[in-house]
Amino acid sequence: MDDTMIIELYQNRSESAIAETASKYGSYCLAIATNILKNREDAEECVNDTYYKVWEAIPPEQPASFSSFIGRITRNTSLNKYKSRKRNKRFGNEFSLLLSELEDCIPSSKKVEEEAENLFTSESISRFLYSIDKESRVIFMRRYYYADSVKQVAERLVMSESKVKSNLFRTRNKLKAHLESEGLL
Repeated sequence: MDDTMIIELYQNRSESAIAETASKYGSYCLAIATNILKNREDAEECVNDTYYKVWEAIPPEQPASFSSFIGRITRNTSLNKYKSRKRNKRFGNEFSLLLSELEDCIPSSKKVEEEAENLFTSESISRFLYSIDKESRVIFMRRYYYADSVKQVAERLVMSESKVKSNLFRTRNKLKAHLESEGLL
């Protein structure tokens, strides 16, 4: 079923909308949540929460890209769960390590998670990503948006892990220079 038809099911308040969403995007959402949380049960809970949030959002929302819409909700739900677990000190630090890689190029007197929500910084990062080559953009997004490991990125893009690491290093340096040029660092 295509996305337009799924959105129409939500607008008509048909319970089959959730089943269709799960069928088409369940694996996609679970991968996002699992990459962030590193815990299958918590990831599955976030995916179920995502379906509920989509149900609550449509209508009135009319997402232009349903996959991006549901991916963003899954990611935000997972990040909120991660923050909650981190506050309770019951969670590993693998995702913290991933965020720490960006600390040098994200302006912050706060935590990276909080600063990433800053609209102006987000818009600047978005402009930067559209200014770099597609391969670097995909690598950066897979690592820092979808929280894929370096190994997962390398396998997905059929390249060596060292190439992924060096590309990420160069891209972070370019991002830092970009943010400095915009007065954000």
